[in-house]
Amino acid sequence: MSDTDFGYRRVGAAEKAARVAGVFSSVASRYDLMNDLMSGGLHRLWKAFTVTLAGVREGERVLDVAAGSGDLAREFARRAGFGGEVWLTDINREMLERGRDRLLDHGLPLPAVQCDAEALPFPSDHFDCVSVAFGLRNMTDKEAALAEMRRVLKPAGRLLVLEFSRVWAPLAKAYDWYSFTVLPWLGKTVAGDEASYRYLAESIRVHPDQESLKAMLERAGLEKVEYFNLSAGVVALHRGYKY
Repeated sequence: MSDTDFGYRRVGAAEKAARVAGVFSSVASRYDLMNDLMSGGLHRLWKAFTVTLAGVREGERVLDVAAGSGDLAREFARRAGFGGEVWLTDINREMLERGRDRLLDHGLPLPAVQCDAEALPFPSDHFDCVSVAFGLRNMTDKEAALAEMRRVLKPAGRLLVLEFSRVWAPLAKAYDWYSFTVLPWLGKTVAGDEASYRYLAESIRVHPDQESLKAMLERAGLEKVEYFNLSAGVVALHRGYKY
């Protein structure tokens, strides 16, 4: 891949990886607070819906890719129980350490691996469920990452992708104003980093919409792919199965 998107700019693949790493290293310490402020707490409901649709059962193996501060992994671990196995991965060391430490605070010493989602260090046909929440749009080669997530799924396993998507058209102007005015201001005021949150707004606009992402999951080999619009399409949850 010669170049890819970094917000509204086209950059080399290696440059995007470095820039994304810089973004998350910068915001890691304020990541959870900013999520609450930016979404008005709605991200908790979006993640709860994802956990419900994942349907993790006692004893299952689960992989949370781009796990961030570990919100999904914590709930998956509670459902998988002592006989289950829940792994966290993230390409960014600061975010992975934050997630690991938060889970330890909750009495959950889950295994955490720093790795690229495009080259997961797990055997094929290993996990019952794989999830990625608000991480896919930051990946350099989304198609390769989705193919890897499918590879590590067991037959009949499911992939859940929670990501910002295309908002309902009548709300687009108001959403643009919020994204390009309020978000950078919050980033500057709370996290001391306006540029990273401007990138966030841009990255949402260049990310595939609901139908396009559905087609990407199907090209990666997932079947029975469906999606659920949340908060008028601000966020969408895609779910597909490996058969």
